[in-house]
Amino acid sequence: MDSKPAPNWWARNWKWLVPAGCLTGVAGLAGFIALIVGLVFGLIKSTTPYQQALAKAQKDPVVISRLGTPIRGGLLVSGSVNLSGGTGQANLAIPLQGSKGSGTLYVEARQSAGTWTYSTLTLQPDGVGEPISLLRPSL
Repeated sequence: MDSKPAPNWWARNWKWLVPAGCLTGVAGLAGFIALIVGLVFGLIKSTTPYQQALAKAQKDPVVISRLGTPIRGGLLVSGSVNLSGGTGQANLAIPLQGSKGSGTLYVEARQSAGTWTYSTLTLQPDGVGEPISLLRPSL
């Protein structure tokens, strides 16, 4: 009587181990990418130009009437902020959302001697609507 030896552990389990290992690798890579993206967006959101622009939009009566309250910054901020010593520049597109609508706040600013000066601070409402400049003089 010829009996075969029992298959070893690998022979019995490879059919689930290989896909599980691949999925673990893909999940790990996706998690790493999500971590990097979260850190980058978090760094941009912590900059002075982002903070000041968002605060100005949240207090502006024209923006409030158009978007409603509360006004919150969206997740996917685009653009760049470059800092070097006391100088820098920022070019951002900040998605905003309120109870009545949404839009994108465009920000262009330069830093000199630690002070930010804004050349563009404009909300473009989504859909129909004229751009709203937040650089207009206060009434």
